Amino acid sequence: MTALDIMQRDLTAIMKDESIDRFIIICKRHGLSALPVVDDNFKLVGYLSESGIISASLPGYLSLMESSAFIPDSHQFFTGLNKILYKPVSDFMVDKPFKVNVDDTVLHVADVIIKNKLKIIPVVDDQNRLVGIIRRIGLLSQAARGELIQENE
Repeated sequence: MTALDIMQRDLTAIMKDESIDRFIIICKRHGLSALPVVDDNFKLVGYLSESGIISASLPGYLSLMESSAFIPDSHQFFTGLNKILYKPVSDFMVDKPFKVNVDDTVLHVADVIIKNKLKIIPVVDDQNRLVGIIRRIGLLSQAARGELIQENE
């Protein structure tokens, strides 16, 4: 079984020149926590998540959060978010995103998702074009129903 067999052919993505505000709107509308970032040819060029937006709104906050009980006031967050809201996604995206190819095994997909704590992973073809996504919850659901049994087992 491969990534192609389990991926969602949902091509919800964001263009690299769209705004953070647009990213938030798309994620909320589709119930997603992250989006692949694509160019005009739908080639994968990046990845942006909610935590990436939080990090950009409160630089250094996530690292402080892991090491102490520091919590900034909400004013700091809103001020930081408003500063980046209309900037392009490309300013804040991960420009070397994790991804899997359509012919990667389900075991490889699960390994990448688990090791890197991803909620969504883009699936690309041999020309690096976005062809789908695999959501962690979808992978868990299929595994729980026994749908991911390898043919050689």
